[in-house]
Amino acid sequence: LPWLEKRLKGSGVPILTRRIGDFWELHPSFDIVINCSGLGSRQLAGDSKLFPVRGQVLRVQAPWVKHFIRDGNGLTYIYPGIANVILGGTRQKGDWNLSPDAEMSRDIFSRCCALEPSLRGACHIREKVGLRPEGPGLRLQTELLAQDGRRLPVVHHYGHGSGGISVHWGTALEAARLVGECVRALRSPKSKL
Repeated sequence: LPWLEKRLKGSGVPILTRRIGDFWELHPSFDIVINCSGLGSRQLAGDSKLFPVRGQVLRVQAPWVKHFIRDGNGLTYIYPGIANVILGGTRQKGDWNLSPDAEMSRDIFSRCCALEPSLRGACHIREKVGLRPEGPGLRLQTELLAQDGRRLPVVHHYGHGSGGISVHWGTALEAARLVGECVRALRSPKSKL
């Protein structure tokens, strides 16, 4: 994400951070909304079928690890990044707990060392917990909101669950295609938007 943010800023894309309670708060400042709010879509998009999948990982320094390693069921994985290596993990459906569990951390480290024994030399081990948004399926679609004669296209792009690392690029391309359709429709004099 820091790499993507740097690319966006380098291309002149402004990055705004603010909390909203309704998509209409963004209108008329924005013509199209891309909803990547994850679990926030429970409230923001009224998606009551969305639930958390708790993921606990370890972030370690092991600069010699250069290859992604993953076991058959995907529960144990080693993902090298720019500055750290991520060791995982857990998949606990419906668990909202954001506190790291020391026993789980020991288990994660043990499983990852079984895949890559050199990790026993890793240092600066930090525990991280995140809640991955999951539902009956990934939501990747355009919704046209209408209110008081105003229209606001929203491209929903959330619900990757624990598969985000493996499908994010393809779904991002599809979300970009949907945004392109919205842009073309807004520019068309015969637009139904």
